[in-house]
Amino acid sequence: MDDKTRTELEAAAFRTLVSHLRERSDVQNIDLMNLAGFCRNCLSKWYRAAAEDKGIAMDYEAARELVYGMPYAEWKAKHQTEATPEQKAAFEASHKHG
Repeated sequence: MDDKTRTELEAAAFRTLVSHLRERSDVQNIDLMNLAGFCRNCLSKWYRAAAEDKGIAMDYEAARELVYGMPYAEWKAKHQTEATPEQKAAFEASHKHG
């Protein structure tokens, strides 16, 4: 497979992942972090870093809007719930270093 085709396939897979995460607003970021070790915010940070690697200035909020499909504050107000004590404990346990 040539590089152009590989990049096109990777881009399509990324767009599908972002679309899926937008549709599954019931899945909280803390659940994604606890199960997969990444969340929508991580994708936003990776997108911003890739843009900056190409010399494209992009702030974090602009990157988050691309991933969330709306300003983060709006998504948070519509979809984010308070993390349960169990979710918080799982997050802390999975992010201990040393």
